[in-house]
Amino acid sequence: MKRILIAVVAVSAGLVAFAAYRGLAVDEAVICKAVVDRMPQDQGETFPADVGQVYCFCRISGAAEATTITHVWKKGETEMAAVELNVSASPWRTWSSKTIDPGWTGAWTVEIKDAQGNVLQTLSFTIE
Repeated sequence: MKRILIAVVAVSAGLVAFAAYRGLAVDEAVICKAVVDRMPQDQGETFPADVGQVYCFCRISGAAEATTITHVWKKGETEMAAVELNVSASPWRTWSSKTIDPGWTGAWTVEIKDAQGNVLQTLSFTIE
């Protein structure tokens, strides 16, 4: 009986370790003008200079336990903001926003990073 219990515990620990090793995945990620009822609205890759604010919405899976991701907003190569977001379950929807000054035209990216700083996905968009 003890051997069976030890085997069950070992297999369970292995499954938990495998799930944690597998890591986070970005199932969906978009840049949009709004998030309503936890859903992205007016998705796009190009936005007018007077857009005011844009959002990076993402759906994350693979969290074996509570963790964080970070949205790193960049205009060209210049980091404009880094927003840490909680991921408390799998799947998990979360988003951050960036206020856009009308003079900040050009190419932008948002890097979605895990808690260790690994880039999971990069989104590109343009402010015209």
